[in-house]
Amino acid sequence: MAAARSSQGAAGVGAAKGGTRSGGSGRMTGSVRAVGRALHFPVTGTARGIRKATHAHGAGESGLGKLIELHAVNGAGDVMITVALASTVFFSVPTDEARGRVALYLAITMAPFTVLAPVIGPLLDRLPHGRRAAMAGAMFARAMLALLLSGAVVTGSLELYPAALGVLVASRSYGVVRSAVVPRLLPPRFSLVKANSRVTLGGLLATGVAAPIGAGLQALGPRYPLYGAFVIFIAGTFLSFTLPPKVDSAKGEDRALLVADEEHLHGPQLIKDKVRRPGLRTVGTAVTHALGANAALRCLSGFLIFFLAFLLREHPLTGESAAVSLGIVGVSAGAGNALGTAVGAWLKSRAPEIIIVTVVACVLGAAITAAIFFGAFLVACLTAVAGFSQALAKLSLDALIQRDVPELVRTSAFARSETLLQVAWVFGGAIGIVLPLNGTLGLSVAAAIIAVGWLTTVRGLLGAARHGGPVRSRVA
Repeated sequence: MAAARSSQGAAGVGAAKGGTRSGGSGRMTGSVRAVGRALHFPVTGTARGIRKATHAHGAGESGLGKLIELHAVNGAGDVMITVALASTVFFSVPTDEARGRVALYLAITMAPFTVLAPVIGPLLDRLPHGRRAAMAGAMFARAMLALLLSGAVVTGSLELYPAALGVLVASRSYGVVRSAVVPRLLPPRFSLVKANSRVTLGGLLATGVAAPIGAGLQALGPRYPLYGAFVIFIAGTFLSFTLPPKVDSAKGEDRALLVADEEHLHGPQLIKDKVRRPGLRTVGTAVTHALGANAALRCLSGFLIFFLAFLLREHPLTGESAAVSLGIVGVSAGAGNALGTAVGAWLKSRAPEIIIVTVVACVLGAAITAAIFFGAFLVACLTAVAGFSQALAKLSLDALIQRDVPELVRTSAFARSETLLQVAWVFGGAIGIVLPLNGTLGLSVAAAIIAVGWLTTVRGLLGAARHGGPVRSRVA
């Protein structure tokens, strides 16, 4: 009995010691886990917050949330390439040489793009069952071209220009397909303008985050932002296939025509034993006039980007360096664009014709004022107003297409309108690169561009607003 009690006592002591060791080990493990969670929280917490925001209000169930995230990846990758190319073509040489380089860049990349851009829409119309693959292909193509550019930006070889053209075409192709995809991913009680606003805002936020990262990578060397773009676009390639399968559905769709006759006015009709398809011009004047006004704003955007880039490098804003001057203008434009996108989501589709007329008039007033009283503050105001108006007018155009274009061809109409707006941007950029570096002259030209766009469309838009438009069902 004594031996037994001794044995039990020894066992109890051992168990107590083991329990103490186990408790100490458990507390240490718990502390390590707590530290690990604290270190990971900024990343995981941010990721959860982003996912919660992008998937809110039914966007997660419909698949719109995944498209928002994909567009954010696209914006981050594009800005990485932009940083690398801008530093190589623009910032690394004196102003006069930079103008020649940018002019050559426009001639070799933008000029062929103006020929290719009108073809992008019709070609992508033939891929209604392969939209995810088309978006993944655009991502993968830019990933490979980023690697090609990483060598060209160091050696300065001529392969820089065809590779940059390829990046531009792939980027615009993605944009066209994205516009065609959005109607297929609308959550319940979502208007198309609100969905496009969310997607655009996601891209803008990602661009704002990626831009300083790209600048930091550029400080390490000209090829490092392109390596970053490669990684981002590879991720985007795989992310494209996570979109819902209904993205590839072509149910109830057809191709839109840019030219049509009077017989097409009310949709497809059987004429001379042939089925005629409705086009953008067959749905009334609202869409075509809104497209013209948006083209003027997009032309102004391209003009301001190139003209102010050279003007502020040669003649910085009062009391500021060239880099700070460009930064002020860029931040103003970005803030205006983001604000316009947010306001567009709030306004939804209320009186889109009136919204377009109003914002274009505001830009015209800002351009005239900045041309007459040229100064740092007014230039920043003009870029902010231009960014705000471009975003809000584009969302209003989306609302008009949703309202007036028959569901049968609505998806194709988005592709065609986006292509035309990109061509207008190229045209404005070409004007900006050839003008003398005179602020008053340049902003007078900017005012003239907007004046032509406003005067040629205001009457048609106001007339369309008075008569209203047909109410059509949304895309499921």
